[in-house]
Amino acid sequence: MSPVETLVFRPASLPPLSRLVLAAAVRVVKWESLRRTRNDLKRLDRHLLRDVGIDPLTAQAEASRRFWQD
Repeated sequence: MSPVETLVFRPASLPPLSRLVLAAAVRVVKWESLRRTRNDLKRLDRHLLRDVGIDPLTAQAEASRRFWQD
């Protein structure tokens, strides 16, 4: 769990509304990271995929997932 997630989920650390807003912000940042990573994965050629240890079919399957899918 990241430091921000620890802060969000520690009950006495923040007022309820602040926890809710922070949790939403953390979720949006995670989604943006997934979206960006999957878009980058679409652009890699076979050589680069092989360098990172991913076969093209696995890369295609991961890149086709929606940003909200973990």
